[in-house]
Amino acid sequence: MSQIKNQRGFTLVELIIAIFIIGSITTTFVTFFNTAISQYLSLQRDSVAFGDLATQSQRIGNVVRGLTDITQAENNEMTMYAYFAPNDTYVSLIHYYLTTSNTMMVADVTQMTSNPPSGTPITSSLKNFKIIDSFYLASGLNTFEYYDSGDNLLTLPISDLHTIKAVKINLAVPSKSPVATSSTTMTVQVSLRNRKTNL
Repeated sequence: MSQIKNQRGFTLVELIIAIFIIGSITTTFVTFFNTAISQYLSLQRDSVAFGDLATQSQRIGNVVRGLTDITQAENNEMTMYAYFAPNDTYVSLIHYYLTTSNTMMVADVTQMTSNPPSGTPITSSLKNFKIIDSFYLASGLNTFEYYDSGDNLLTLPISDLHTIKAVKINLAVPSKSPVATSSTTMTVQVSLRNRKTNL
């Protein structure tokens, strides 16, 4: 029986090195893949949250755009006479504000018997609406800012509310993405064209 000469196989050391190299490449690939997926999902969540924020800021802006008078102007709350729904016959008394924990924006809407100055609020019609369920109050950012006819920012308290000619609505959403900054801001500035000056 003849013997086959020069038979060679892998040594134990060579097998260990090959397993180590394959393990290192696999670990690097899995880590990269998991990081990429995680960042993608975070960016997608940020995108959805920012889209919701844009929708809510436009809704608030539409109400503010049609206001006829402002009765209270603060950093994070505002009370006005405005049409809350497009089919309203008369304006309502609308109070936008944050809950005590600053985690939700709500609006108290009270219907009027007729438009001011002759109309009075119908207290039994008061309804509370959740405007933004998970509100994020960014540090140093006021929800409402008020401007005069020269586009100058008015400082609070405002002694004559009729000097307010524009309102800027600032809303923010915290970022979930590790590659983004702490929050993203959506700003809408509304010119008060329907404002009545004789109320």
